[in-house]
Amino acid sequence: MVSATPKMDPTTWAALERLLEIARGDTGQCRYVANFLLAWWNAGTLGGFDLTEAWGVDDAIGEDMITVFSFVVRNNEYPSAYTFQTEFEDLVRLWRPEVVKAAETAA
Repeated sequence: MVSATPKMDPTTWAALERLLEIARGDTGQCRYVANFLLAWWNAGTLGGFDLTEAWGVDDAIGEDMITVFSFVVRNNEYPSAYTFQTEFEDLVRLWRPEVVKAAETAA
């Protein structure tokens, strides 16, 4: 039996959208948020998330990270299940260009 993708509640959706917007920037906080999001998508290839990085983000960003983390833990789904594939691919190009280059070289 194949289960349906769980619906993401509006609070989590908004938190994820804010985090994606932050991760498009170029500050230390942006890097931490990008690391968090990319670890959700593919920690093995894109790197894990050091929990102490959460100490380096503002409280509001931390709350959004907690909201998204709680959703991930409860629902066992990757972000691509929620139409965010393009946004995550953009983050890989921005924050993990070496992964993109390696993939292009292998192809």
